[in-house]
Amino acid sequence: MSTPQAVLFDFSGTLFRFEARDEWFDGLHDEDGNALHLDAQAELIRRMTQPVGIPAALSDDDRTAWEQRDLDPAQHRRAYLSMLRASGLSVPGHAEQLYARVVDAQSWVIFRDTRAVLEGLRSAGVRIGVVSNIAFDLREVLELHGVIDLVDTFALSYEVGAIKPDPAIFHAALDPLGVEPTAALMVGDSEHADGGCRSLGCEFELVHDVTPDDRPTALLDAVAAHGIDLPR
Repeated sequence: MSTPQAVLFDFSGTLFRFEARDEWFDGLHDEDGNALHLDAQAELIRRMTQPVGIPAALSDDDRTAWEQRDLDPAQHRRAYLSMLRASGLSVPGHAEQLYARVVDAQSWVIFRDTRAVLEGLRSAGVRIGVVSNIAFDLREVLELHGVIDLVDTFALSYEVGAIKPDPAIFHAALDPLGVEPTAALMVGDSEHADGGCRSLGCEFELVHDVTPDDRPTALLDAVAAHGIDLPR
């Protein structure tokens, strides 16, 4: 196995993690004025960060928005507001208040080895790309943490018009780098979406979306498994 010429990274759950704060729910309540139970808060966060399938309560138009949410910021907003309202945030303005947290750069926490792996790859001459199913500009998050200049290319679904595991989104990252898929490694937290790179001949390493304290060296371990041993 040859050393990769380029490493592609997923964003959410891989380089950064969306972490809720208790104060986000201050002032949020149901239609009877009752504060949201902790279990309800946890479920809302889960639905925002780990959406699987199509929420059953959505109307036909909202279901279409849900399916297309990572291709268009307007559809993303519509889909998530509809999901949040159907999940109990039906008081006017409450769904909008919580949704704003998703697209706020301050809501994203950097994993403990993200900076080390990006700096190490850059020093080693390995090209770096970020490939994400997303409908907002994640560059603001990388800029906030001072690592944006370490990334060579971005392939964001709403900008390139393709969603992982569609091969087109991986090509959108690799083609500007001049790197063939067979000479690249993809690192991500989704076997289905990120692992789709393997259809092009790209290697894949799975990491898990857990708290940063529970995953201190996952990214460094992922590239080390492919012959790139970086300082820790």
